[in-house]
This record gives sequence, C-alpha cells and structure tokens, in this order.
Amino acid sequence: MTNEYNLDSTEFHSLKTASKRLFKLITDRLNVNTAYVTKRGEDAMTVVSSFNEREEIIPEGYAVEYSGTYCRLIFNNESSVMHTPNLERDEFTKQLEVTSQLKVKGFLGVSLTDRNGKIFGTLCVMDKEEKAFSEEDIAYLKSMAEILAYIIDLDQTKYNLDFLSVPIVPITKGIAILTLQGVIDERRAENIIQQVLEYGASQQINHFIVELSGLKIIDGYFPVTLGDLFKSIQLMGIETIITGITPTIAQQEVANEQLPHFKTVQNLEAALSYIGFKLVEKE
Repeated sequence: MTNEYNLDSTEFHSLKTASKRLFKLITDRLNVNTAYVTKRGEDAMTVVSSFNEREEIIPEGYAVEYSGTYCRLIFNNESSVMHTPNLERDEFTKQLEVTSQLKVKGFLGVSLTDRNGKIFGTLCVMDKEEKAFSEEDIAYLKSMAEILAYIIDLDQTKYNLDFLSVPIVPITKGIAILTLQGVIDERRAENIIQQVLEYGASQQINHFIVELSGLKIIDGYFPVTLGDLFKSIQLMGIETIITGITPTIAQQEVANEQLPHFKTVQNLEAALSYIGFKLVEKE
C-alpha cells in the first residue's frame, strides 16, 4: 500500500478518546478480551490505542515490523478483512513471530482509513480463546471503523490548523509580527513556541511584535505559556514588544505576573515607533 498516513502518533488525541469509549462496546459485543487501533508507519505497525478487559495482551506503543504483522494480511485481502478462529493453526499466521509472542487465538481485524480512503492502520480484536467470527461480527467491526474514520479526519484537521494558526508576518529585515488569536491549549502552545523559535533563528529576527487582541483566555492558563514563549525568545537575543493587551488579559496578568519583564505598548504604531520606525500617511 502506498497511501500511508503521515500524522505523528503523538497527535491522535481525538482518536484515542473516541476509541477508548468504543472499545468496551466492541469487546462486549464480540466477546473478546482485547481491542486496539494500529497506525501504519514506514516500516512497522504501532498500537496507538488499546483496551484489554481481563488480561493485558496488547499495550499501547507495541510495535511490530510490517512484514510480520496481521495487518499486512488485512491490507492484502481484497475485502480489507482478516479473521481466524485460531492464529496458531492458521496457515498464514502460525509461522509469524508475533503469534508465538502474544499466544492468542481468536482474531478479527479490518482496515482503518480516513473518509477519503487513505489508509491509517487497522482496527482489531483478539482473544486467547478460539473465536469464530460471523459475517455480522465483521460488519459490526467495519461500522466501528467507519466511526473512527471521522475521528481521524478531525485529528488531521486539528493537526493542519495548528500549523496554519501561527501567523508570522515579516515587516522588514529583522522584524516580524506574531498575531496570536483564539483559544490556545497546551498542544497548540508547544507548536507556537517551536515554530516561532525556528522562524526567529532561520530569519535572523531581532524584534518580534506580538499582537494579543484576538487572544481568548481560558482559566488563566495561557499567560503562563506566553511567558515561557517570551523568555525563550529573549534567550535567543530577540526582543519582544507586546501589543493588543485586552482588559481580560490585563486582569489575568495581575494574578500571574508573567509579562512584567517585557516591553508592552498600546498598538502596532507604538511598537514600530519604539523600534525606530515611523508610519507616514501618503498624500
């Protein structure tokens, strides 16, 4: 298969949350111990999320080289399904190293794709007892995979938005504006810090003007991260000029005291003036 899903495994927040809720339903419905989701990487299949009812068979993070996985058999099957009552007796699976490692018997797995048909990985169930899966069981697991397909799209959308939501506008050599808008959670904050620092280094920025008027404060969290961002920029020798502080941000800042060591001005014109630029109206 060439359509490999490239989202980093640390980014599947929605998928992990949704799958955890579905796994209990799946294991009860199919009477199995374990349900799990894998992601296909370049060389291996890795378990992104798992649930083990009575005994831990598949932990999260468990990885197997692609050529030695049951997932390969799923992908190679025309119907994108593979099942067997006993992996230890099946002619295709009994010789795989993973079978002797896991010591499981009953297995059912279906391919997991996004809504465009791009392969993400697999949704599988297994048990240490023999299990004969019916066509109804297969249809049920496929329906669960279709639900997860929507969640994969949601994670992909969030992932893309993270990289689109760090608007850095270059003004002139050594000067750029960073506009921070909306609600910024921990994951997005980490992404902002990484991109801003990389941009500052690669573009040899001397001054960052940070505009905060569109920022939404939730539970006073972001000013703490904001301070971390500005301190990191300062350590790189880049001066930060903050503008657009709203009454809400000001109230939170009184309690958190994250910004007192950084230059704050009222608006963009004042920030540029502080650096040494003057806005002149065109006649």
